[in-house]
Amino acid sequence: MKKIVIEGGTALQGRVEISGAKNATLPLMAAALLTDEPLVLKNIPHLSDIERMKELLDGLGVILSLPEDDRTVVLQAETLTSTLAPYEIVSKMRASILVLGPLLARCHQAEVSLPGGCAIGARPVNVHLEGLRLLGAEVEVENGYIRGRAPNGLKGATIVMPVVSVTGTENLIMAATLAEGTTVLKNAAKEPEVCDLVRCLQAMGAKIAGMGTDTLTIEGCARLKGTRYSVLPDRIEAATYAVAAALTHGDLWLDNVVYDDLLSFWAHLAKAGAVVEQKKGDFYDAVRVSMPSDILGVDVMTEPFPGFPTDIQAQFMAFMTLCKGAAMITETIFENRFMHVPELCRMSADITIHKTSALVRGVSQLVGAHVMATDLRASVSLILAGLVAKGTTTVHRVYHIDRGYEQIEMKLRRCGAVIERQEDN
Repeated sequence: MKKIVIEGGTALQGRVEISGAKNATLPLMAAALLTDEPLVLKNIPHLSDIERMKELLDGLGVILSLPEDDRTVVLQAETLTSTLAPYEIVSKMRASILVLGPLLARCHQAEVSLPGGCAIGARPVNVHLEGLRLLGAEVEVENGYIRGRAPNGLKGATIVMPVVSVTGTENLIMAATLAEGTTVLKNAAKEPEVCDLVRCLQAMGAKIAGMGTDTLTIEGCARLKGTRYSVLPDRIEAATYAVAAALTHGDLWLDNVVYDDLLSFWAHLAKAGAVVEQKKGDFYDAVRVSMPSDILGVDVMTEPFPGFPTDIQAQFMAFMTLCKGAAMITETIFENRFMHVPELCRMSADITIHKTSALVRGVSQLVGAHVMATDLRASVSLILAGLVAKGTTTVHRVYHIDRGYEQIEMKLRRCGAVIERQEDN
């Protein structure tokens, strides 16, 4: 087991290159199941979740190779040898459920363990199952597994999603691409990662209209082809390092950013006193974040895109612990996403939880402590707090961080942070 040890007090300076988006890469990898031709994905991040998805796809018969560089993967699903996604892999990564729709669409059967991942809320799979049933699949849950059959193939349907679900939307889009007829998906998620999947599927020959809106129309195809596709940059990683710059009163350039994917976040960051400067590039943007003044308290409510992302809530809360005055953080997406609060309070933060809101009263100084990571975004919020805390902060159970942040210690050290990974005895 590893731990991350941080000596606080350094203002971050320099540049950080943002990696490819984990939450875009995983559904794109699952999309390889929809075709017997090679799918070449570029700008792949080095993360444990990506390795688990590779392991899962390998078990299904997908041949994976790295012919060009370590950020490119070729997925060849010419012959699938299994339609079973076992508990041993799926229990460790919730996004494994994304193979369910493609397997039913192409193989007309699938057996997928109920998913695991971060313990941040119930996140029921009903939206996936009900949508697939409307597409004509026979789906049941038995002994911890989702078992689906579509002996006559999937058929297009109108699906009104009861809640906005990113993975639910992605699963149903992929299933519908090979369904017979037209599928209309209403109340669909609009997140940039969903749009990235749609663009890749379109390059593979899928007929999808309405990208970026809450209503998608998919005309089913008999088959899809392979393609080459580059994964979009990780907006959550970009926001995390932006918070790091502002919290430490530093000055960072973030390279490889889609500025428009974070408009709500930039607005909240600027309201707190940060200076945010966008420099447009040919493909992606560079963003400079600095903090010349005191941190001002800003209320935040998480919402589906284009609102404030739930995946940035914990980081922004760490930011608000040192604000002048107070801030109210309201979580509307996941019911258990305040598990970082007790750990921040161990570092002398003043936070009170009431139902789905947390009142953060700013303090003058955080103090280093031993803290425990409980999930991916909670992990990074504790690292952010450690960057400004007086003394030493030790974050335990940091395997969570490796699920979503590539080489975080190295990136922070390059900007002046005193941080290292050690064995946790």
